[in-house]
Amino acid sequence: MSTILTSRLAREGAIVPRIFLSFRKPDSRWMRDRVYRALSDRLGTDEIFKSGQSIPPGADFAEILRRQAAECEVMCVLIGPGWLNARGEDGVRLLDRDHDWVRVEIATALRAGNRVVPVLLGDATSLPDASALPHEIAELARLQFLRVPETHLADGLAHLSDELTALLSGTDTDPADEPGHGTAPAADPEPSMTMTAHVSGGGSAYQAARDQTIRLA
Repeated sequence: MSTILTSRLAREGAIVPRIFLSFRKPDSRWMRDRVYRALSDRLGTDEIFKSGQSIPPGADFAEILRRQAAECEVMCVLIGPGWLNARGEDGVRLLDRDHDWVRVEIATALRAGNRVVPVLLGDATSLPDASALPHEIAELARLQFLRVPETHLADGLAHLSDELTALLSGTDTDPADEPGHGTAPAADPEPSMTMTAHVSGGGSAYQAARDQTIRLA
């Protein structure tokens, strides 16, 4: 299949990119664009779904967004300082609206059992508490996040690309850091063995080996 045809099918939603970028448009736009470029350079543009680049004019964006969110392998939720409390002109917080697309995308991916990775943009951005999120996406607060800091942007983008590449290939870049990984279970101690030797004279005992005691009697 040609590159041109593959790109066209991906834009029309016939091919599902493996990584879905979920974001709020007014939030940290320049960092969001850097993330998209870094991942596209590493994995290829056809592997990254970003609504502004991936949905062609005249397409049913609602149908494509839902399908891509449900079928992607990894959803990266890009969270900047304004993500949680962004509000509409009526003053209502966008996340509190049932039809908020960020909320819909995340809820769709979670229901489908897809890997969802919060990506914190900036040095001081925090992962939202579950109590601050709508109930259907409250699980987001329990998921391990990645950070792309402004102060070390190039390193942060490289680390993000490495981690996502490892997830897509089914490997861990540093499994020893995860609970339950990287440490072999302790072997059951072997039972101690007592050996008795009879000699003339008094008696004493000494440790012959870690699990053996020889008694002289």
